[in-house]
Amino acid sequence: MLIYNTQTRKKEVFEPITPRKVGIYTCGPTVYNYFHIGNARAFLFFDVVRRYFEYRGYEVTYVQNITDIDDKIIAQAIEENTVFSSIAAKYTRAYLEDTAALGIKPPTYQPKATEVMDEIIGFIAALENKGYAYEVEGDVYFATENLPSYGCLSGKKTEEQLAGARVTENPNKRNPADFTLWKKSKPGEPVWDSPWGKGRPGWHTECVVMSRKFLGETFDLHCGGIDLIFPHHENELAQAIAYSGKPLAHYWMHNGFLNVDGEKMSKSLKNFFTARDILSEYDAETIRFFFLSKHYRSPIDFSRELMEEAQRAITNFYNALAEINFAENKDNISPTVCGTAEELQNFQQDFIAAMDDDFNTAKAISILFELNRKVKNTSFPKTDRLASAQKMVELGSVLGFFQNWETKLNKSLPDLSKALIELLLTYRKEARNNKQWNVSDKIRNDLANLGIDIKDTPNGVKWSLKETK
Repeated sequence: MLIYNTQTRKKEVFEPITPRKVGIYTCGPTVYNYFHIGNARAFLFFDVVRRYFEYRGYEVTYVQNITDIDDKIIAQAIEENTVFSSIAAKYTRAYLEDTAALGIKPPTYQPKATEVMDEIIGFIAALENKGYAYEVEGDVYFATENLPSYGCLSGKKTEEQLAGARVTENPNKRNPADFTLWKKSKPGEPVWDSPWGKGRPGWHTECVVMSRKFLGETFDLHCGGIDLIFPHHENELAQAIAYSGKPLAHYWMHNGFLNVDGEKMSKSLKNFFTARDILSEYDAETIRFFFLSKHYRSPIDFSRELMEEAQRAITNFYNALAEINFAENKDNISPTVCGTAEELQNFQQDFIAAMDDDFNTAKAISILFELNRKVKNTSFPKTDRLASAQKMVELGSVLGFFQNWETKLNKSLPDLSKALIELLLTYRKEARNNKQWNVSDKIRNDLANLGIDIKDTPNGVKWSLKETK
């Protein structure tokens, strides 16, 4: 399995620290508002990374934090005239609801920053004792000049980093590149007691402490959006190296940006969409397909046109399953044509080869399309089409599709179509009651030509989609 490592800027063979086990840390939300669709790309993709490792037989420990104390949370609390903990609780609930709606699996551990405050304070104190941190008037800073490897993740010189991060002047810092580990409290802000006085931790320290607490001092994968490489992940790594002399993670993975109609998403441009907004328009599988249809490291452009294409693709998958009554036949599937089983095995190997090459979900999805064409090919025996459908569902599930396929298949016929069929059957019943047999037979025959079977029973008329051979 090859993974593109941000730190080395090349694909590397994945070698787990512990055989057949993998520890993954992915940056979670800062819960001050509903998360936007750019965040959704990271959350969905790294859900797929986790699913694929599990599919390949790894025991996965998946940790995703919740940042529940931050400047943005405090600002939102002021705006809504409430306390920070109410804002954090409100948007934590919203985050959990929306990720569940997107079909994202819950993490193995989901720590909150406020739950590890003692560990954070102890970690900062240790950095201070080692000479990597200093205190000025209640604020504690990381001394970047004392760590020669600082910048090894982003690969930028300090001057470039400062320009990119728009670092503001702070006369208390020894070096403009130094970052905050502990913030002195301001009036009305939430505070915790510490050796440096009342205050709260910096964001970069919260994450490094939470990841190490649940995954150890060095773990396999650290994941997040490309915008987190600097300063967030750079500063996490710096603290870990300063503390233990060891890297925080062996591989760093970052997904590309998301734009909206060719422009950066921005509230001022009125093209800012939350995941909750998009979930009100499209189902979770459509959103997932949209993101996974392009390689995770490439930028992707959000547009209604692309979302409609994704929706049609998902509908096509389910229509194919409905055409062969997959739900009714899934427990009795056995290929009959010589070579079909071998061909399906080849599809699986192609799928694995795509995913092993730095999680190429776009290519993996192309395998699903090939299987879907076999499912819909009426020249094949139904048993072979069913076997192809079974393989399509199996491999699609690795990407997070088909999670509720049975429920979806039951709803695969649009409500309007059902209503029209019922209306025609009502007319047929009236015709039979009036002994208009020619009208009754015509309705029955026309429905049959459309693939709808009609059965008159002692309990009334029953209809179903006709099985295809």
